[in-house]
Amino acid sequence: MMRFFAGMLSTLLLVAAGIFIWKGRAEGEALVPPPPQPAALVTPLKPGVSGEPPAASPKSREEKRFARADKDDDGRITRAELMEPRRKAFARLDADGNGNLSFDEWAVKTSEKFAGADADRDGALTAAEFATTKPKSKPKPRCAC
Repeated sequence: MMRFFAGMLSTLLLVAAGIFIWKGRAEGEALVPPPPQPAALVTPLKPGVSGEPPAASPKSREEKRFARADKDDDGRITRAELMEPRRKAFARLDADGNGNLSFDEWAVKTSEKFAGADADRDGALTAAEFATTKPKSKPKPRCAC
């Protein structure tokens, strides 16, 4: 039993010593100022150039979004260009293909989706079953920088 207490005491002393050493190093490093840079290593800037990198324009994100919607790159977005990504989803819901989505067409697709998700056929969705109805996310493209 005495060995156990001696082991515990030595472990606590080692942990305390480690903490004191770690804290002492952190405080000691903070007190030492960084050495000054020699003037020979500093490169002079060209006139009119600041030392900071250029900031991104706040419009750049919106311009990218506009460019994705402007399919023919004419600087204008027509109604057809704006609606094109939504046509496929609408066509899947429009069962009779007449260009109109009735409540019955929507209800049939929705009830089919519910029935497909209800694995145990009890008429209710559990959290796990409901998670299967989540729309498939597209993988984000890698940066083409």
